[in-house]
Amino acid sequence: MAENHSKRTAAVALKHDPEKGGVPTVAASGYGHLAEKILEMAFAAGIKVRQDADLAEILAALDMDSEIPPEAFAAVAEILSYVYELNVSAEKGFVLS
Repeated sequence: MAENHSKRTAAVALKHDPEKGGVPTVAASGYGHLAEKILEMAFAAGIKVRQDADLAEILAALDMDSEIPPEAFAAVAEILSYVYELNVSAEKGFVLS
């Protein structure tokens, strides 16, 4: 994971059930050491991780179980599409850092 020296490290885990539809929500988020733990758990569980420091910073400011804001829809939709293409059968979710 690349460090961004102008910003603190952030990680956000999103959950989305394509069968239920609706907007993805924040499953976990954190900065610094907590962000590293979120990433460590994601890697250990085989969850796909995508780096986008700016989007992670925006989403990390949200409360747990909050829906992603409309201004993040396009970026998250692109990530979801990428993740679903990589592993359609495993609906584990993904982490953004």
